[in-house]
Amino acid sequence: MRRIVSNSLAVIMVVLAALSLAACSGNPLPAAPTEASNAAPAEVSKFTGDKDSGAITVYTALEDELVTEYLAAFSAQYPNITVNIVRESTGVITAKLLAEKGNTVADAVWGTAGSSLLVLDENDMLEPYAPKGVDRILPNFKSDKPIPTWVGIDAWETAFVVNTAELEKLGLSVSDIKSFDDLLNPALKGHIVMSNPNSSGTGLLTVTGILQLKGKDSEDGWDYLTKLDENVAQYVHSGSKPAKMAAAGECVVGISFGYAGISQKAKGAPVETIFPSDGSGWDVEANALMKKDKINLAAQTFLDWAISDDAMNLYKNNYPIIATGQGGSYEGFATDPVKQLIDNDLSWIALNREGILNKWMEKFDSKSAPK
Repeated sequence: MRRIVSNSLAVIMVVLAALSLAACSGNPLPAAPTEASNAAPAEVSKFTGDKDSGAITVYTALEDELVTEYLAAFSAQYPNITVNIVRESTGVITAKLLAEKGNTVADAVWGTAGSSLLVLDENDMLEPYAPKGVDRILPNFKSDKPIPTWVGIDAWETAFVVNTAELEKLGLSVSDIKSFDDLLNPALKGHIVMSNPNSSGTGLLTVTGILQLKGKDSEDGWDYLTKLDENVAQYVHSGSKPAKMAAAGECVVGISFGYAGISQKAKGAPVETIFPSDGSGWDVEANALMKKDKINLAAQTFLDWAISDDAMNLYKNNYPIIATGQGGSYEGFATDPVKQLIDNDLSWIALNREGILNKWMEKFDSKSAPK
């Protein structure tokens, strides 16, 4: 409004000056400039669509069964918003988004590793957005920028999923597997399955957790991984698959994450989920709005819902550590799950991610399962 008034005054002043000049000279009046010719061009908004309807594309690394459960709750609340899900493991989602830079298909990312979102943020691919209720999210679970570029929902952590029946065949018991070093037992040679960190966020948080536990500025972590590799039968491309393979008796130990193992036991599998006594590597499952020429308002609505109390109550049914700090509890954790986590440096992981993945590939990729 201030600009329009200013322009109108300018028009009046020009007309008055012209009248005065005409009165003195007898010359005909010049045509007065119109308000339209002086008005600044209207700013074109990059936001489009309706906040309560339309279709959005969301990339996620959440487990399939959780996506189905969570989306049912969202759709009940927002029936006019269609959510097209692209679900892949964390490494695949991260690589896909980086490849799409400048022509991003996704409107939002949901439940993908915080360390991956830090990489996207470094590449200026995330649109700052503060979802409703973001003040409830703990500082370590969200971007530290004034307007956050990513916001966490929960954390997941390294766990060993052990098939007790198969373990007994090797002359071992669950009490023999407590720490990372226990996985080096020669009796376990060829009986361990682990996730490939290039394709799996669980694999990455496990590898980076080991590197940090052993001293991230030394070679001790890589020396440990080399010894562990002697006992690994295969590296698979999913964080939950080692747990499922252990449940099916396809391996004795699946290096996976907590929920994956505990859910298999709940289905009746002869497995126990063991959290390493050394501490678990971990990452945040987080959400972000993708930077695009046109940003769909319905994507903001989805991100608002994704950290709402309704959503958080769903998350804590499956994860004991959620981003508000008011986590759930379920069978399988002998201690406070937060105390189980190592002192994790997500910024270090993001900064060194490419180098770590390349080095791991050079050393261990020969045992990776076909994609």
